[in-house]
Amino acid sequence: MSPHHAAGKGVHVFVGGASDVGWARHTLHAYAVRERFAEARAVALATAVSEIARNIVVHAERGKLSAVPITDGTRHGIVVVARDEGPGIADIERAMEDGYSTKGSLGLGLSGAKRLVDEFEIESIVGQGVTITLTQWAQGTPDSLDDL
Repeated sequence: MSPHHAAGKGVHVFVGGASDVGWARHTLHAYAVRERFAEARAVALATAVSEIARNIVVHAERGKLSAVPITDGTRHGIVVVARDEGPGIADIERAMEDGYSTKGSLGLGLSGAKRLVDEFEIESIVGQGVTITLTQWAQGTPDSLDDL
């Protein structure tokens, strides 16, 4: 991740069950709107967050999402860091492939989340958990979600 600067108060969502997935989506959507994101970009971030929160519930049972507003020069955005202490991901490259699933799902959660945000990072230590960092800028590049 490039060196962005925190620019205000953040929000935290604890994920421990299926109902928390919807709460995470709602919370991050409202947060993005409050940070003056266009609706399409707010929905994209919220959808990516819900995919990550769902993965936490399915694979790790519980985790935490923390979001903070950031600035980088004249642009502003939101960074979301999702952490769990689950079993981790043995093969991140394989897990990022469309259609790959260890739990019988469509296998589009991680790869879909990556496509919905401007920056995506994933780190995992088997037996210790996963950390995923999502960055969404309030305004994107010409070929981004702003054109939807």
